[in-house]
Amino acid sequence: MAIHRTATFVLAIGTGTFALFWSGVFLPERPADLVSQAEARIGRPLTPISYAGVARRTTRRAVYAGAAAATYYAPACVPVRDAYGNIISYRCP
Repeated sequence: MAIHRTATFVLAIGTGTFALFWSGVFLPERPADLVSQAEARIGRPLTPISYAGVARRTTRRAVYAGAAAATYYAPACVPVRDAYGNIISYRCP
């Protein structure tokens, strides 16, 4: 049972290592072909390093936080009553 478990573990590690470093070419011509190249595109609006994206997300979060705080902490409207206790209107700040 221990041999079966060890063989499965070694096979899983070998398969994972192969999948991690395989670039889609069975017989690479150069050693550099063993690893696929990453294509990071910095400068798009939603990439983490984009300055425009950071500014846009920061502004959006500030606006959302400000709107939520204004909604939560805004004083409520006060009813204006006449001499008989009837509500005439509401006074909102």
